[in-house]
Amino acid sequence: MASSTSNSSWRKGFRDGLPFVVMIVPFGMVFGVIGTEAGLNIAEIMGFSVLVIAGSAQLAALQLMADNTPTLIILITSLAINLRMAMYSASLTPHFGPATFWQRVLAAYVLVDQSYALAMDRFDRNPEMSTSDKLSYYFGVAAPVVTLWYASTLSGAILGEAIPADLQLDFIVPLMFLSMVAPALKTLAHVAAALTSVCLSLVFAFLPYGSGLLVAALVALVVGSQVELWTQKRAQT
Repeated sequence: MASSTSNSSWRKGFRDGLPFVVMIVPFGMVFGVIGTEAGLNIAEIMGFSVLVIAGSAQLAALQLMADNTPTLIILITSLAINLRMAMYSASLTPHFGPATFWQRVLAAYVLVDQSYALAMDRFDRNPEMSTSDKLSYYFGVAAPVVTLWYASTLSGAILGEAIPADLQLDFIVPLMFLSMVAPALKTLAHVAAALTSVCLSLVFAFLPYGSGLLVAALVALVVGSQVELWTQKRAQT
């Protein structure tokens, strides 16, 4: 019976993850093409995608590498962009804590925005789910996303400059993140943090090496946490 419900959860997760393919495929191809243009070979591009699985950080790192940015700045920027993964991990811990070590290792490896967003939404709506069902759903979501990320990156790397220069695919990156972020703006703290990051990113756009993004992210975290504390205190009075 448990196996049956786990299989059902995996299939449900797979179906829920499929719509993201519409954006994952062009995104992965864009990275593959940009990686080729930056001088990386196919093995290096695939190593990048397989080891990191973080499109936004990968694109940022490539852009900084192309601009001859110091290695330390590239590392700090990439870590800052992926800092959200630490928060994702913390919120998933209560759900995956009872899982085996290797299950948690695999869950950490396929932790991407899509698998996290869909999994947390389903877990919140179905608190009675077992750990096995939660893992099955989570891995089901990750299956099409991660697999097609690899495949699309490889396709982009192979095609390289064969893709017409006037085929503008850059819009896919912000569109994908908007599709995930917008539904998650459920509280005043979320909205405050999002607005702060957007406004400050524009204000500090003049800073070198894209460091304005780091400043905006840090300030947005502080603003969001303070608004959250304020709303909690107000609710208690």
